[in-house]
Amino acid sequence: MTTMTGRVRASGPVLHPRVCAALTAVSCLVHLWLAASGHHQLWLGVLMIVLAAVCLPCTVHIWRHSRVGALHQVTISALAMVGLHAVLLLGAGGSGHAHGGGPASNTVDITGAAGLLLVIGLEITTALIAATLVARLRPRVAC
Repeated sequence: MTTMTGRVRASGPVLHPRVCAALTAVSCLVHLWLAASGHHQLWLGVLMIVLAAVCLPCTVHIWRHSRVGALHQVTISALAMVGLHAVLLLGAGGSGHAHGGGPASNTVDITGAAGLLLVIGLEITTALIAATLVARLRPRVAC
């Protein structure tokens, strides 16, 4: 199908892939922002930059073509991040992950736990949207 200007219109869903790509891009930006903020150790900052660099091409592929391989990679990566951040959240006794050199305290650090829960929520949402888009793009089989 073509539009009045002669451009080819997408034959599949358009909003769903764009939302998925946008959430993946937000996740990349959050990783870059956290790496640049300097609140984590150097190796963890480098790891976050590498993760953002790995996810960025998938964002482009999902935005432009809704490639199923990129959607699978985003789903698996998002679920891995959910698991990793849940371990960090639970491993620190529910007070979030610790940053080196801070004073020991008996009070619960709500900001750390809340941040990890927000990341977990973002990643669960990203995985859910990517997985539902894969299901939507699957060819329908007549019964």
